[in-house]
Amino acid sequence: MRLADNYEKNGDLIVTTLYDYARRIANQVTVVKDQGRDWDQLIDDLVTSKYFGYPLMFLLLGVVFWITIVGANCPSQLLSDLFFWFEGQLTFVFQLVQAPEWLYGLLVLGVYRGLSWVVSVMLPPMAIFFPLFTLLEDLGYLPRVAFNLDHLFKRSGAHGKMSLTMSMGFGCNAAGVIAARIIESPRERLIAILTNNFVPCNGRFPGLIAMSSMFMAVGISMASSSLVSALVVASIVITGIMITLAISWLLSRTLLKGESSSFTLELPPYRKPQVITVLIRSFFDRTIFVLWRAVKVAAPAGALIWFLANITVGEYSFIAYLADFLDPLGRIMGLDGVILLAFILGLPANEIVIPIMVMTYLSEGAMIELDSLSAFRQLLLDQGWTWLTALNFMLFSLLHFPCGTTLLTIKKETGSKKWTILAAVLPTIVGIIVCTVIAWIVG
Repeated sequence: MRLADNYEKNGDLIVTTLYDYARRIANQVTVVKDQGRDWDQLIDDLVTSKYFGYPLMFLLLGVVFWITIVGANCPSQLLSDLFFWFEGQLTFVFQLVQAPEWLYGLLVLGVYRGLSWVVSVMLPPMAIFFPLFTLLEDLGYLPRVAFNLDHLFKRSGAHGKMSLTMSMGFGCNAAGVIAARIIESPRERLIAILTNNFVPCNGRFPGLIAMSSMFMAVGISMASSSLVSALVVASIVITGIMITLAISWLLSRTLLKGESSSFTLELPPYRKPQVITVLIRSFFDRTIFVLWRAVKVAAPAGALIWFLANITVGEYSFIAYLADFLDPLGRIMGLDGVILLAFILGLPANEIVIPIMVMTYLSEGAMIELDSLSAFRQLLLDQGWTWLTALNFMLFSLLHFPCGTTLLTIKKETGSKKWTILAAVLPTIVGIIVCTVIAWIVG
């Protein structure tokens, strides 16, 4: 048996012995009145059970995701309508003062519209997800999640607390990177930071859901269609978790060699969440913080995209030439050049990937969105899309480089350009390999 295994077993034995000894002393010097059943212990026996722990954990997190996605639909639409109503007012003002066309296009169709997409798509999901997640944390459930997943991450050379940072990544990968501060080991903290992007953030969920609904659940009843779409998206999420474990194992045996640190977790008692405090703290400390970082990178991106779409060389825009240049690589991956370009230009925020793609397909000069999924699906079919294109779009959306906000956060948390570049290159290489292999197998 390896020395590390002996150390781990001895460490667990020492901690267990100390707790047993402390419990015996406490029993000798204290008198506890019979208060009936120990509900904390009964609940823990269920939520940390070998047989029920994982199903309950995935069910609860699934409910949180479902509430986030469904609950954000209406607020997102309302915000979108509000922003585009205000765009109309801005347009009236620019026309009133007879502003140059290029200035109107740059500021309104470029910067303002880009910010509108980011805020209307990002704010509602984060405003729902972060409070729900914080409520679970305040309740005392998240340490049970770490307890359940500890051995999987330990076997992959990572830390058990990485399950918590990974869960935060479902709301926003930048928030997941910040949450890695709870991991004491610098090596394991780096693994958590470099792999957090393999779980889809709220900015990628709309694209995953749309592609699943349009191409993976066609020709069946409405009820079955919703179920199939949900299963496909869940499968993508599980794929991301599996790749997180695989890349963690690879990093821990190459660039970040080392043994997993011991993780002794004392499960706190369950407590009634302080709902008002949680809502306020999660909104200002997490939602607004992450949104502001996204806004800072989305504003210049909107201007850049407008310029690329409106600068013409001959008969075509510069953005069309870039798409043609990327097309050979895209075809090898089962995609096309427009899709790859949309992901590249969508670096500031994942929310603008689909609007850029639609804009390029339609040769429009500003980011737009079609008014229905059926119209969107027909547009993609006219461009030669198949179920394989949709599948690889979802996989590359899952696996490609982090957004600009997350990369800025990684730079700040690690203080290193080297690790920031690796955080962008590593998932992109994985995404290219996975999509190419699947396209080769199906083709």
